[in-house]
This record gives sequence, C-alpha cells and structure tokens, in this order.
Amino acid sequence: MEGSVGMYVSQKVSKIRWRPLSATALQQPEVFATGSWDNEENKLSIWFAGDFGGLNPNVECHGELRLLCDIRHSGDVMDMEFLDQERIVAASSTGSVTIFRHHQNSQTLSLSQKWENAHHYDSSNGSASCTGIICNSPDIFTVGEDGRINMFTADRKEAVRTIDNADSSTLHAVTCLRTTEIVTVNSIGQLKVWDHRQQGNEPSQILSMTGERIPLHCVDRHPSQQHIVATGGQDGMLSIWDVRQGTMPVFLLNAHDAELWEVHFHPSNPDHLFTCSEDGSLWHWDASTNVSERKPFLHTGGRSTTFLSHSAANEYIINAWLSNDPTKDRMEITNLIPNPTLSVNTLDVLGSCILCGTDAESIYVKKNLFA
Repeated sequence: MEGSVGMYVSQKVSKIRWRPLSATALQQPEVFATGSWDNEENKLSIWFAGDFGGLNPNVECHGELRLLCDIRHSGDVMDMEFLDQERIVAASSTGSVTIFRHHQNSQTLSLSQKWENAHHYDSSNGSASCTGIICNSPDIFTVGEDGRINMFTADRKEAVRTIDNADSSTLHAVTCLRTTEIVTVNSIGQLKVWDHRQQGNEPSQILSMTGERIPLHCVDRHPSQQHIVATGGQDGMLSIWDVRQGTMPVFLLNAHDAELWEVHFHPSNPDHLFTCSEDGSLWHWDASTNVSERKPFLHTGGRSTTFLSHSAANEYIINAWLSNDPTKDRMEITNLIPNPTLSVNTLDVLGSCILCGTDAESIYVKKNLFA
C-alpha cells in the first residue's frame, strides 16, 4: 500500500482488529491485535502502530510497528473481536471461545475466560470450528461449523443461550443487525436474521442468493442504515442486501478473482467499504459518488468490475449503496495492494487508518487513507 508501513511477522495472519477508541477520543487508533493460523504455534498478539509518521495526511509514513505482547492460542484464530478496550474474544478451530485481557500497564496478555467445546458435533462428540464472533457488550455471539449459535456474557461460565440446530450447514460469520437481532451467513448462500429475544430454533427472516448456492464467507452491517447488509462470497462476489425488502440481494457486484474473506463498511463514513480476498487484493469501494445501473464502475486496479442489479432494486431509497440516482453514475474502486501477494485474509478500518494481514506472514498499516 502506498504511504503505508508493512512488517514481516513470521506468522500467517488470519485476523486483525484495531483496539476501539473511546467515544470522546480525538486521536487516531494506535493499538491493534492480530491472530494467526496454520502455524506450529498460533498466537494472539498486541501491536503498537503509533510510533511512525502518517497521522498527518501530509506526512509520509516511516518507521516500524512494535510488538507489545503476545500469548499462545490453541488452534487457528478463526475470528477475533474486542469486547472493550482491554478484553479480546477469540474463536478457535478447536471449537473453543476465549477472552484474553490486555494489561496495558505491564504490556502482558492473560486468559480471562474460556468456553471449551463451545462448538462441537453431537454425534461424534468431536470439535467443530468456531468460525465467527460478534461482540455487543456485554453479549458475545458465536457461530460455527456445527450450525450452532451461542450467546455468552463475560461474567458467566455457561452460555446464556444456545441454538443447537440453528442451521443444517456451516455458519461462516455473524454480525449484529439491530439491538435484539443478529444476522448470519452460511455455506449455501443464505443470510438469516435472528431475534435473540425469541425462543425456538427458527430465524425471523431468510434471504438467499439466486442460482447456484455459493457459500457466503463474511457479513457486515451498514453502521447507520441498519437494514443494509454487505456480504462476500466464495466466488469473490460482493452483495448488498436490504433486509426490509424481498429475499434476494439488491445488488451483486462482480469483484474479486477468488474467495472474498472480509467486508467492512467504514464505521463513521459508510459510503466507503473495504474488501479483501484470497486473490491477494485489498479493495477500497468509494460509493460517495453513488452508482447508476446504466453505467459501469470506474475501476482502478485489479480486473474490471461488472455491475449487476435484479429487478427489485429499491429506487426510492436515498442511500449511496441502494439509490439508483441517474445523476450519480460512478463508483471508484481502488486496489490498495497494487502488486498482489498471497491471500489477504483480514482487514480493519478506523478513522483514516486501515490494517490488513496476509498469508505472506505480513501486516500492513496505512494511516492516511483519505489523503
């Protein structure tokens, strides 16, 4: 990434997350966490990214990232989320869910809570990978290969609630939709909405891809328009959904050449969206100029992108991701890694700072994203 700092970390990075800032904080994010996978010994690590230039968009980045502390993690880190500024929740390929505490005074990590065998296969009593986590403090929601949904809180040793047969296929990811709702995506191209106040094993809503049942790997919700959801699929497709309308995606965006691993709306500037892929690319989608179904995207980097829309597109919705305003006809798409490497597995964005982690055992930080 131009204007960025990269660092070789001797581990394949599966997940990367900025430590959240307080609501009143004025500074840019400086501390982030990574989780590794496919290594002899996997780790959860805390890094400092505040000791190099780039906080000012006119200042070129320089210097190095600094490892603050790390701790061994059992199994691959399949997902990871900060519960608050001190605690990090990690999902394991062994089926466990662990809370680690970052002690900022001593710069150490310790195990705070662990739910062993949170995901498992009942018939064989074998472990099933915990594939996704979302935190809405104090609640923690997890999903897994076993089709199970768990709801935990940090102060309880047992799950608050478990939906054992939530899905007959693998659940790949989960995010919060509204105050009492979560949304999951699965291996047969379905997006399901769950109201965790309701009893029973049935979702309140099911939406699905048309045609072939391509697995959906990731999901994120628009931070202010909570009915808008973005998903990424095994075929590299980016899909935009309106959960208030219909049962299919509003837009299908033919994006990456391989699996799309993560999708994130910018938390405070959601006209900007970011995706990363097995094809080694990290894309910045700028919808601040909106799109029209009459013209193609303006694409800078990677392969050309095709814009598709089904007939149920919601023309009346005034939103950069759903509107069909013909006066705004372009979306700019920039590949932030012009020279593709191995898979870019993970990304996170906060303020003007973006992170990504790769199978090339490297992490990248860019602090002047909108410069």
